[in-house]
Amino acid sequence: MSDNVNALPFFYGNITREEAESYLKPAGSDSGVYLLRQSRNYLGGFALSVSNLGRCYHYTIERQPNETYAIAGGKSHRSPVDVIDYHSQETDGLVCLLKKPCNRPKNMQPKVGPFEDLKEKLIREYVKQTWNLQGAALEQAIISQRPQLEKLIATTAHERMPWFHGTITREDSEPRLQHGPRVNGKFLIRQRDTKGSYALCLLHEGQVMHYRIDRDRSGKLSIPDGKKFDTLWQLVEHYSYKPDGLLRVLTEACPRPDGDISTNRGRRQKSHLPAKTAPPPAPISPFSPAPLAVSPAMPMDTGVYESPYADPDELRSSTVNRSQLFLEDGELGSGNFGTVLRGTYTMRKTKKPVAVKILKNDDSNPSVREEMLREANVMQQLDNPYIVRMIGICEAENLMLVMELAELGPLHKFLQKNKSTSMKNITELVHQVSMGMKYLEEHNFVHRDLAARNVLLVTQHYAKISDFGLSKAVAEEQNYYKAKAHGKWPVKWYAPECINYFKFSSKSDVWSFGVLMWEAFSYGQKPYKGMKGNDVMQMIESGQRMDSPPNCPPEMYELMRTCWTYKAEERPAFSIVEPRLREYYYDIAQ
Repeated sequence: MSDNVNALPFFYGNITREEAESYLKPAGSDSGVYLLRQSRNYLGGFALSVSNLGRCYHYTIERQPNETYAIAGGKSHRSPVDVIDYHSQETDGLVCLLKKPCNRPKNMQPKVGPFEDLKEKLIREYVKQTWNLQGAALEQAIISQRPQLEKLIATTAHERMPWFHGTITREDSEPRLQHGPRVNGKFLIRQRDTKGSYALCLLHEGQVMHYRIDRDRSGKLSIPDGKKFDTLWQLVEHYSYKPDGLLRVLTEACPRPDGDISTNRGRRQKSHLPAKTAPPPAPISPFSPAPLAVSPAMPMDTGVYESPYADPDELRSSTVNRSQLFLEDGELGSGNFGTVLRGTYTMRKTKKPVAVKILKNDDSNPSVREEMLREANVMQQLDNPYIVRMIGICEAENLMLVMELAELGPLHKFLQKNKSTSMKNITELVHQVSMGMKYLEEHNFVHRDLAARNVLLVTQHYAKISDFGLSKAVAEEQNYYKAKAHGKWPVKWYAPECINYFKFSSKSDVWSFGVLMWEAFSYGQKPYKGMKGNDVMQMIESGQRMDSPPNCPPEMYELMRTCWTYKAEERPAFSIVEPRLREYYYDIAQ
């Protein structure tokens, strides 16, 4: 496939986003001028760069497990060329139709990334060493196994890089970086544990800075709040041309002593390949291979997320002992049910801050108690990093629902007080909400009260969905819930089918999510301000929608409008919304 793409006159190879824009800018205000380039963070993927009305837009074309290609959230195609052909006829989420290719300048070949030259050599060495093949048999094995081999080599190639020092400690890494020339940007990567966590150690002004590199549940690698990558070498390549949150770009690989490496098995691994010339003294290119054998890929860590309230020595229980719960003065919030107080929950080994929802004593309204118990029942079934975790129910002087505490409170109030919050930060939080909602969609839960007031912030960069009082589990074969009668509903957040037919589904949650996005990008303003529920419904039925918030990125307003598609069956699911948000966030985070 890569050979076919290389032959395309509009394929530029391993160029950066900025370089792509420099080629597209001469197109001026022409719409639909495009080029194709190699993705710098998605393994085996590509990036489509499009010019529209003087502005450039970038879309990742991911290579999927079944070897098809698709723009995040879009239709799958046999090749990147088929993706382009399709979008020359249908926008389907793109800013415009693809109309005219921006071909490479005369005599310019696609740019080859530093890893591409190394990849073929590593594949050949791996097949020779693993299957002891030569000649035609070797070539046939490489052809038939290429997709699997490329992935294996890409995910283990860091073991061949001079900057990868294995399982050395933080204390061991610093003298290695201090030894020899103390060049700003000199770096190494060490392995922190066997679960796929690493550390980037960077020399700056004589001091060594340590950045944690974590692997998320999907296998992506990133420094905290940073861009995500499929492999360590892609991460190094990115930070070698752009600091993007680091103190400076990576400039020089710190060589390993004697070319050896401490492996995750706690021993020294020597090369079984023919002897090679020793690497030259510093500076060493970050992509000059070290003389080490290729070893099997490390298993990906799928359990990075662990709730701060999970105690392996305690049985998880749905009840909380009142003697383990201390309530503090001062309300976190209140409602028809009662109040929410801050508290401390004493576990076997530690104490944790918690939020405690306390039911007021009101024998005249038993439905409030039933609603609170329903909420507890729903929350006990959910386990996702972007959903507030319920710890348990406490039956004491009042019925109490004990949940993890999100210190910064509701999203809309935080944004009202923090007008300097960047669009990147807001997009990050909104994307996290979409991941939580995608989880609910996959598990057949309908939230029914999704709004910025029900998104709580653990930190400025960490959002969680809360308030499941109206939530319902729906049968998989039915995929919607039908209410018996109209209630005290948040009409301004509700889709037309909710009001007209009392019908709720994940698609109606998508409509609410569009309103939540509007709240977030307007810094916590009230939607449909000054309008009553009936006025809002008339506005929607007439085909009108809220205007874009000031300074809202056009891509985000376009997604809101898509969420407000009138017919539920034509509205995108969270399985479509989440990848599009993810793609936009990663794009602006570059």
